[in-house]
Amino acid sequence: MSDEDPWKRYYQERPSAGADGSDTPVSSRMPPPGEDGPRPSWPAQPPRVSGSPYGSGSGSGSGSGYDQRPGYRPGYGNAPPPARTGRRWRFWGQPGRRGRRIALIIGVVIIVIIVGIGGSYFWINGKLNRTVSLPATTNVSAGTNWLIAGSDSRTGITRSQQDTLHLGDEGADASDSLMVLHMGTGKPVLISIPRDSYVPIPGHGSLKINAALAIGGPALLIQTVEAVTGLKIDHYMGIGFEGLASVVNTVGGVRMCLPSALQDADSGVNLKAGCQNLNGTEAIAFVRDRHSFADSDLQRIQDQRAFLSALLSKATGPGVYLNPFVALPFASTSASAIAVDKGTSLYDLIQVAQALRGPETGTVPIANAAYETSDGEAVLWNQAKALELFNALKDGKTVPADLLTGTKLG
Repeated sequence: MSDEDPWKRYYQERPSAGADGSDTPVSSRMPPPGEDGPRPSWPAQPPRVSGSPYGSGSGSGSGSGYDQRPGYRPGYGNAPPPARTGRRWRFWGQPGRRGRRIALIIGVVIIVIIVGIGGSYFWINGKLNRTVSLPATTNVSAGTNWLIAGSDSRTGITRSQQDTLHLGDEGADASDSLMVLHMGTGKPVLISIPRDSYVPIPGHGSLKINAALAIGGPALLIQTVEAVTGLKIDHYMGIGFEGLASVVNTVGGVRMCLPSALQDADSGVNLKAGCQNLNGTEAIAFVRDRHSFADSDLQRIQDQRAFLSALLSKATGPGVYLNPFVALPFASTSASAIAVDKGTSLYDLIQVAQALRGPETGTVPIANAAYETSDGEAVLWNQAKALELFNALKDGKTVPADLLTGTKLG
């Protein structure tokens, strides 16, 4: 038997598959059985590595003379991968160092914004005029109920300002506007209570409801509303003429679209028909006007609801809250202009502002709008329908559609 390794001879002398132009594979041209030659199913031997720590470079059989390096696979390319060149791109397609700088800048900006928003919140929250104490009550209601009162008080307003705002003689510090906002059990509901509603005032007999504020301040007004509605009043918000004018001017005016021109010497309103931006003085005249309408105060309270919704829609819109030069003065002025109960936070007022953008609206059902009393003409409620309305709010149920009259500008 020849000393020459037949395997070596075969691999040196055999042509590559298809090298002679033939389509016949190498395995079909192997020597016949009995002659020296490879078996077709055997793999090629790995190269011998002389002096390799993984093999002795001589000998035969498994484990001797073959490259036993970890990861080595006979018959496969084992050339090392090409070395990477250039910078590594790590952050949004930017080289590592530059990407880290961008990330750092963005992080700092985010922190500054968070700190600024947080600082502004606590600053404005600390400016809230928390002067009202809620009276004790045994009433229980679903959701949250706010009593919103607009006062005709002239306190703090100079004679010149009274003339500018057409406020006339000194007011009685009565509630010129009164609304109940119910929220937390579905879509918010805003109900107006006519200021001349003839109701029992605790400890003072039956009077027009606006007298409660003049007699006993917000506490007596809250007690009166709780007694006649059965609701629990959770929060109180009150604002006067001068405060409302300041808020409107700070936010840059309020856009109203009037169906007809309004002119009244008593309120000082002088507005054309169509859409227009009302400043503070014009806004006060508009929400005070009742002589321009046949149904007087009943139309005025609808105009007041419409104006309040328009004001809050603008105040909570992106044109205000995305502009710190408008948002901060507006928030600061509002916090100082309104009086709230001691349990109210800025977050509560933000929720109210959102709710007042588009609530379901109506007026307490009325049986007689010209009810004669010893105190002059007053408004007499339809007791059955009024109880149906307030019981629905109290129980957190849907208010019947016929009790929600909506809001229509006069």
